[in-house]
Amino acid sequence: MVADTSSTKNISLTLRVWRQAGPQAEGSFVNYKATDLNPNMSFLELLDVINDDLERRNEEPIAFAHDCREGICGTCSLVIDGKPHGPHDGIASCQTYVRSFKDGDVIVVEPYRAEPFPIQKDLITDRSSFDTIQQAGGFISVRTGSACDANANPIPKEHADLAMDAAACIGCGACVAACKNSSAMLFVGAKVSQFALLPQGQPERDSRVLNMVAKMDELGFGNCSNQYECSAACPKLISHDFIAKLNKEYIGATVRSAFKP
Repeated sequence: MVADTSSTKNISLTLRVWRQAGPQAEGSFVNYKATDLNPNMSFLELLDVINDDLERRNEEPIAFAHDCREGICGTCSLVIDGKPHGPHDGIASCQTYVRSFKDGDVIVVEPYRAEPFPIQKDLITDRSSFDTIQQAGGFISVRTGSACDANANPIPKEHADLAMDAAACIGCGACVAACKNSSAMLFVGAKVSQFALLPQGQPERDSRVLNMVAKMDELGFGNCSNQYECSAACPKLISHDFIAKLNKEYIGATVRSAFKP
């Protein structure tokens, strides 16, 4: 639950931020004091305030990634006090607010720590490996053109609901950062399941899961630890049941491919 929003008293916070000039540079934590903060500003706005002060002093601002700032794009991937996206469940870093913390708190802010997500600068990591996995999944063979009738391809409501749940994944990488093995199985499970549950995803069903899992392993992501830190850290609350779905799809595709002429 998010902290009470009724308070209007401004607060002060100290951010202990990871600073690293480049991929090969040595990094370290640096403390930044921020005072007179509106409790209703977002965590990214807090970083903006600190950066404005750094620029006024002709110092290098903190590099961090952001885009929509509405919990949609997954770009704002930070580890806040040891948890991807911050202390609350089901929200992204940009939806974490200053009111989530107490006056005088010291907050540790760092980038995702995973070998497949190399640090580029400060709080920015390269998560293009997720794009590579999705590209390995290939295309979907469906006829383009005018929209078909809504009832042309009957889909059970249970399957449609599960496919929508899987498609809610924003590819932020919190699942990887939360896992001690840097596993991407929740992400891959969601991307495989959203198509495997629908008729449009059937033609490439087997090749999709085989290619995506192979690419995931090739890029250095670890195995699932079955401790479900991934679903706990996911800002969209993607269920770890999709990992079981991924395993089922992979085993079935492996068996079927073995008997293909």
